[in-house]
Amino acid sequence: MRNLLSALLLPPSNLILLGMAGIALLKHRPGLGKALVTLALALLYLLSTPIVAEGLLHSLETLPQRHPFDTSVQTIVVLGADTYFSPPEYDAHTVGRLSLERVRYAARLYRRTGKPILTTGGTEQGNGFSEAVQMKTVLEEEFRVPVSWVEKTSRNTRENAYKSFAILKKDGIDHIALVTHAWHMPRAIREFEQAGFNVTPAPTAFTTRYRTGLMSFIPMANALQKSWLYFHEIFGILWYRLIPVSRDLRRLHERSDHTAN
Repeated sequence: MRNLLSALLLPPSNLILLGMAGIALLKHRPGLGKALVTLALALLYLLSTPIVAEGLLHSLETLPQRHPFDTSVQTIVVLGADTYFSPPEYDAHTVGRLSLERVRYAARLYRRTGKPILTTGGTEQGNGFSEAVQMKTVLEEEFRVPVSWVEKTSRNTRENAYKSFAILKKDGIDHIALVTHAWHMPRAIREFEQAGFNVTPAPTAFTTRYRTGLMSFIPMANALQKSWLYFHEIFGILWYRLIPVSRDLRRLHERSDHTAN
């Protein structure tokens, strides 16, 4: 139900619903109906243009693209994002594009620092092969980088944070370099800090543009996807601020503290 509600609130579904509402009102309230249809089309155009979509994502990327690595960091934590299901060129489900971008940067950080890695991410759509295991496989087999811990039961960013904390606290680790997309970092930092970590942000895949030209104002499908990512993050931040941490996660956090002491 939560995923369905999220899909309806995000573009383009919300714009389609807005336009349909306008069409339904055309007969009895033509002025309002025309206004809603016009608004839906205008928003669809704006959110489908690279100049707007990239600007929205860039507003979330408050951290510098080049940042010093804190030498007191104990571990690199990389968050899962998506899965490439049943790929014909591979033997099993593997990381999707977003997860691969994070894994690539985690491997780079490992080679620069030698800090151990934890991958975190549960199963997507019940496929039985967690994002964390997929990332571990790619890191070890393709990047030749070892993975020390795997957290494979989390379903969202909040669970990533609390369940990773429960694993690492046993080894006295609380200072991490957090690897995720730059546009996802504000939400991720808040959840990992609330879970008890001292977080050094390690963002990757910033929104960049070679140049601004005519094509920056032409609607494109990939620009609409970037707008979707922006509103998904905004709604995610609001959701986590409104919804308290679940009882199960609080208990897990308390047990990890008790074990560490």
